[in-house]
Amino acid sequence: MSELFAQIDALQQKINALKPLSPEQLNNMKEYYRVGLTYSSNALEGNSLTETETKIALEDGLTVGGKPLVDYLEAVGHGQAYDLLYTLVGQAGFTERDIKELHRLFYYRLDQTQAGVYRKVKVVISGSQYALPAPDQLELLMHDFINDYGKNPGKHPVKWAALVHERFVFIHPFIDGNGRVARLLLNLALMQSGYVVTAIPLILRRDYIAALERAHVDDTDFIQLIARCVKETQQDYLRLFA
Repeated sequence: MSELFAQIDALQQKINALKPLSPEQLNNMKEYYRVGLTYSSNALEGNSLTETETKIALEDGLTVGGKPLVDYLEAVGHGQAYDLLYTLVGQAGFTERDIKELHRLFYYRLDQTQAGVYRKVKVVISGSQYALPAPDQLELLMHDFINDYGKNPGKHPVKWAALVHERFVFIHPFIDGNGRVARLLLNLALMQSGYVVTAIPLILRRDYIAALERAHVDDTDFIQLIARCVKETQQDYLRLFA
């Protein structure tokens, strides 16, 4: 994995050399990844909107005929949560309040009573052999999570971002939307370290879920998968903006 991180570091040097981008380039980049991340993150959870339909929902505010309303609401909510990342990127790390606000923005159109609120019931992850924490454990677990990973504890930025995602999903504090919030936190950690917004493509869904399941015992595969996605995104960025 050290070789992969070395490749990522080399690509990041090339990206840093392109900075600062013009205001127009920055806006184009923000909107490009707003659509791409919203589409991919929702698609991993079964949302049926295509990338083009996601773009229509985000940019035109239009529903798509024949598609469930909830899929449209998830797209709009995720887009709004994504926008929040840009107000948080200048700070060092993130807080519990930031996490709750990311979830609230994503989820309030779906269920106002549960948006930004820790779950009060037990939940399970279909296909996983590992039990999730009970509701009465969530406050303490989230407090410890923020203490351990709310700021980079001295790890490679990509490893820190992967661990933020992994540990958050293992807590699963909300009734729904935990995967979406985990991937937003992953990207917040990356962005705060100067990295490009990174999506996990739908084609990797099976590998992604399997690696996350194995991470309960050994998270090497999961960290490597995230690192490969970061590298691919860096290469795409250089093709777009170099």
